[in-house]
Amino acid sequence: MPRRRPPRAGALADLPPLKILSQIAMLQAAWYVVATVMILFTSLVAGQAFSLDLVLSWRSLRGDTTVGWTLGLCWLLDSLVLVILLLLLVSRSKLVPDFALTVHFLHLLVTSLYARALPTHLLWWGLQACSAALMVSLGIWACRWRELRPMSFGKAKETPGLPVEGGEEEGVASLWGRGRGRGRGRDGAGAYEMVGMKEGDEGV
Repeated sequence: MPRRRPPRAGALADLPPLKILSQIAMLQAAWYVVATVMILFTSLVAGQAFSLDLVLSWRSLRGDTTVGWTLGLCWLLDSLVLVILLLLLVSRSKLVPDFALTVHFLHLLVTSLYARALPTHLLWWGLQACSAALMVSLGIWACRWRELRPMSFGKAKETPGLPVEGGEEEGVASLWGRGRGRGRGRDGAGAYEMVGMKEGDEGV
């Protein structure tokens, strides 16, 4: 029976479909939850009635009303919050554009189905373009910053008030047998002492 080849690095074994779908679902849910909280808060502060049309309908995003510009600001702030979730859930810079554009594409489908028509307001399309560009650029930058952070391999921490035995320089000299002074051999066979060479020993 022929042996199966192991999956290459970066294939579906690293990103199974169920994991991708779950990440998209969490991002989309967070997208609407954060937007709903922000729009609800601004509606209460402005003394206006809250409805799902403010969240799901593209007809509320109009450039000739104060409500439309306020909703646009809430959606941009929502994009900034989702950058943090992209860093926590995705954490790969090359996958950020896929997830960010998928969130906006699904939002287009939801708003079109809710309003039973494709968006026709220029403010809505411009807001989606700015939001997607913001999420992609900041998400890639945040993920690359996390990927390029120096890795620590668990250095021994010094306890305050307690002297370190031997010191760093003495420890290096003892390990490699360099420098003048006393130390221990590499094989741990006992102490040794380095002495200077005489002129008669140079020809040996």
